[in-house]
Amino acid sequence: MGSGPGGQHRNKTESAVRLRHLPTGLEVTATERRSQARNRGAALARLRDALAELGRTPAVRRPTRPGRGARERRLSDKRHHGARKAARRGED
Repeated sequence: MGSGPGGQHRNKTESAVRLRHLPTGLEVTATERRSQARNRGAALARLRDALAELGRTPAVRRPTRPGRGARERRLSDKRHHGARKAARRGED
């Protein structure tokens, strides 16, 4: 992690932050800044985002089928397209 803002000074300072949410065991770290206070803020934001994601329940997806009207339109369009192609070939 020697490159980027801070360079060697960033590697010499011990400013990394690791936060753990004890009830869930979720752990996040932040090491990208030289300031421990800024790393703490970044890690706390990540922990909040991760906890929000854990609490979110995905919407139930139910498979659906096209209705009768949609099927009829699709078949009608296919017949129309086939008739146009047959007319180009000179078929009846």
